[in-house]
Amino acid sequence: MAEVSLKEIAQFVNGKVLQGNFSMKFKKFSIDSRLIEGGELFFAIKSRRNGHEFVNDAFKRGANGAVISEDVHIEYKDKAIVFVSDTLMALQELGRKVLSIYKPRVVGITGSVGKTTVKEFSAEIIKHFSRVLKAEKNYNNHLGVPLTLLKLEKDHEVAILEMGMSSKGEIRRLTEIAPPDIAVITNINPVHLQFFSNLEEIALAKKEILDGTKQNGIAVLNFDDPLVMKISEDFNGERIYFGLKPEAFIRAENIKFKEFEGIEFDLIYGGEKEKVNFKLLSVSYLYDLLAALGVAYSFNIKLKDIVEIIPTLKPASMRGEVIKFKSNIIVVNDSYNSNPKALEFALRDYSHLPAKRKIAVLGDMLELGEGSAYFHFRAGEKVANFGYDYLITVGKESEKMLEGALSKGMEHKNLFNFEESDQAGEFLIKFIKEGDLILVKGSRGMKMEKIINKLKEKLAGD
Repeated sequence: MAEVSLKEIAQFVNGKVLQGNFSMKFKKFSIDSRLIEGGELFFAIKSRRNGHEFVNDAFKRGANGAVISEDVHIEYKDKAIVFVSDTLMALQELGRKVLSIYKPRVVGITGSVGKTTVKEFSAEIIKHFSRVLKAEKNYNNHLGVPLTLLKLEKDHEVAILEMGMSSKGEIRRLTEIAPPDIAVITNINPVHLQFFSNLEEIALAKKEILDGTKQNGIAVLNFDDPLVMKISEDFNGERIYFGLKPEAFIRAENIKFKEFEGIEFDLIYGGEKEKVNFKLLSVSYLYDLLAALGVAYSFNIKLKDIVEIIPTLKPASMRGEVIKFKSNIIVVNDSYNSNPKALEFALRDYSHLPAKRKIAVLGDMLELGEGSAYFHFRAGEKVANFGYDYLITVGKESEKMLEGALSKGMEHKNLFNFEESDQAGEFLIKFIKEGDLILVKGSRGMKMEKIINKLKEKLAGD
């Protein structure tokens, strides 16, 4: 953890110490009073709720200091207080300053799909060669990035960060806080279309990571994505292309799906070739692996040192996790999030797995804007085209999936819709049979993990 004195904090964030000893030191930082463990510096962020209302609660739970921008009646006179004009800006500036002091190489990862998985894979590979700090969970926004940077230690050589966005300018701000040495763009897909007019606008918002990359920086780019290629045309640094096309510098060839064993393929990496085994089952995760290998190449890691690591890579939580239960029931937990392209990959790739019945349990894909009905209808068509026997949907938007499935010949009696994931879960635990394959996927707001939890309770008890 970064360790910073109260005096240094006030200097770094242009704040005024109202109380507390200048020599007090902090190495834990928080924006949520409920998560205080003891010794933290609490930033009273004004968001959906005003953090100033919880300053004394943070102190009660053990925080040793707070950064505030409003008058607060402080009940604890032995605690440090720093007054600033904007607590969010102060948090970001402190993170930026700590980064500038410790100077690790920064990997910034953005894209519509796969950021977290690329981060996890990259960190898992690079940690064998360098001391790595990676963003926790999906800490990828104006709060998560500086909080991650405040976990830096002096011996960290690499910081691997996600840089997400839902509007123009957000990634630009993140690159101001943490300019990447290596910028990764996984893909451009219809995600957050509710906040943009079209895919081209999303692409331009993602381009901000390239614009904010350090001079002489490296870009790791999806060669198979036309919009990624378009927005990177004027990037002046080194480019490392990954993908499945023969022009990609890092690519997979001769791909073979080996059912539950994963994917076998020839990896082309830096002009060398090796046959590798990858335990995940979907091409979308293969792209994530190739992106992470692009990061590894930018660190001059040799192919011979990577091939033994690849089979050990595992999916992040709720992302392509294959769970095998008794009675030969297989559940694919891909419940963390969903969008049209990721759902298409999942439906296609898991449809190849052997099963007596194949059941797609799909929740709404959120934030698709005016195109929502179209994308959900098309998803339903793909459910039918890829040979699923049953479709169970959750949410209002996903009713269009049922229409799409019907249009491609699925029978009405094999289609079900529920308002909430709890209801779908209760139905499913009574519906499943020996030999079923169940794919569960939906947007984060649909809480599809509740279905997974019900399945675990039911099947673990049988």
